[in-house]
Amino acid sequence: MSTICEMTFRVDSRDVDMFNQCRPSAVLGYLQEAATQAAIQLHASGPEIYEKYNCLWMVSRNWVELDAPLGWNEEITIQTWHRGGTGVATYRDFDIFRGGERIGQAVAQWVMVDADTHKLYRLREVSEFQGTDGGERMKSIRLHRVPMPKAFQVTGTRYLGYSDTDINGHINNIHYADFACDALHLEHHGQGKFVREFQISYIGECRAGEELSMGTAVEGNHLYARGIGPEGEARFEYAMTLGDKG
Repeated sequence: MSTICEMTFRVDSRDVDMFNQCRPSAVLGYLQEAATQAAIQLHASGPEIYEKYNCLWMVSRNWVELDAPLGWNEEITIQTWHRGGTGVATYRDFDIFRGGERIGQAVAQWVMVDADTHKLYRLREVSEFQGTDGGERMKSIRLHRVPMPKAFQVTGTRYLGYSDTDINGHINNIHYADFACDALHLEHHGQGKFVREFQISYIGECRAGEELSMGTAVEGNHLYARGIGPEGEARFEYAMTLGDKG
C-alpha cells in the first residue's frame, strides 16, 4: 500500500531573499518538515526510531529542481513518499506544486546509523518501511556525490554555532545551503536569475563550535561550494545551477 504525505506551506517573509525569492535553505526546510511528518505517519520518526532501534536518521544527499522561482506569500503543496528500505540507504521523493501545477521535484537520500557506534543500519530490518512506499509514484533518480571542478578558490571560514544545530546536536542539513550561498556571494549572481537546481552531499558530521574553511568555484551559471573541516577533509559539497527568471 502506497503512503503519500501531503503538506501545504506559505512562503513567508523569513524565507525570501533580496530578490524576493525563496532561499534554497527555506526550500529544504519545507522538504524536511514534510519528510518529518511523513515519518511520523509511518511511526518512524526520529524519537520512535531511536527508542525501537537505538538509531538516528541522517540525510546523506539532497537534490532539488525547480521550474520557476518561489516568491513571498505564495502557497506551495509538497507531496512525499519513500522508496522502501532494503539496503543501508533509502530515498524519499518529493513533488512540489503551486496552484495545482507541479513546478518542482526533489529527492533526498537517508540512512539510519546506530546511535552508539554510528554504523549503518540495514533498512530491511525496519518493519515500518515495508509495504508503505510510494508505489507507481516512485522516482528513478539516484543521487551520487556532487561532481566538483578541480580548481577552487578559498573564500574564508564559517563558524558553526548554536543556531545551526538540530535535535541530534548536529548541524541541521538545511543550513549547509546557507553556508554555500553565503560563500558564493549569491547576492552578486542572483539578479534576474533563480536557483533552478541544487544538490548537496553531506560527507562528514559537523557540530557547533567547529569552523569550516570554505572554497568556491563559478563556471557561468554553475556554482560550487565546499566546506573543509580543520582536519583537512571535505564535510559537505554543494552544486547549484542558476536559470533565467524570465
